[in-house]
Amino acid sequence: MRTALLQSSGRPGSVAENLKVLDEAAGRAAAVGTGLLVAPEMFLTGYAIGDGIGRLAEPADGDSADTVAEIASRHGLAVAYGYPERDGETVFNSAQLISSDGTRLANYRKTHLFGCFERDHFTPGEKPVVQAEVNGLTVGLMICYDVEFPENVRAHALAGTDLLVVPTAQMHPFQFVAESLVPVRAFENQMYVAYVNRVGHEGEFEFVGLSTLAGPDGIARARAGRCEQLVLADVDPAHLAASREANPYLKDRRPGLYGSLA
Repeated sequence: MRTALLQSSGRPGSVAENLKVLDEAAGRAAAVGTGLLVAPEMFLTGYAIGDGIGRLAEPADGDSADTVAEIASRHGLAVAYGYPERDGETVFNSAQLISSDGTRLANYRKTHLFGCFERDHFTPGEKPVVQAEVNGLTVGLMICYDVEFPENVRAHALAGTDLLVVPTAQMHPFQFVAESLVPVRAFENQMYVAYVNRVGHEGEFEFVGLSTLAGPDGIARARAGRCEQLVLADVDPAHLAASREANPYLKDRRPGLYGSLA
């Protein structure tokens, strides 16, 4: 399945403009046979928008979700994107996956919040593994800091995730996560990982770009630079199956030895 990584910060604070950016990217991606388009963490509204997070937060089935569903169905590809989700008085840092026919497939709430900024604005989610099927692949959702916890990614591996989609807002000086950690996570868990970042300055943050799609062999199939880009790579089920056969980490585990990890 061809997968497109939309490395962009859009226009922070303007949901309407960010939906236009998403629509344009979906058109470009669909023109080259893409099955899944992934946008960064908090793409719908912007990340460093302070109290605007609460003001712009929407339910998972809100107006913006309807617009993304229309974009997905019109261009004929699935879309995953980050946004602030409102559930009553509670706000989550969430990512939603919508199918190519506009069906809402999965909604994930970030389980590990990073730093004072996120803890001041969001409530952590409690469900670590959220999955859905896209074009015959089991696609899992995670957000940014979550992927830095090996237990989180291993839980997805044990649940059968083939492609782990990670909208992110990775900032300076932590670029080694995109460069080194993400390919290792893909290898040690025998899955593809699509890590899709924001780019440029927002408030006090400098987002480093470097979005990547890493394969189960630990090799980056695509890697963006430090500017706005749409990069493409293929997720190959046959290669995934062969890699899992050659690298049986999950079969060779000895869970009885790992009790102290909990």
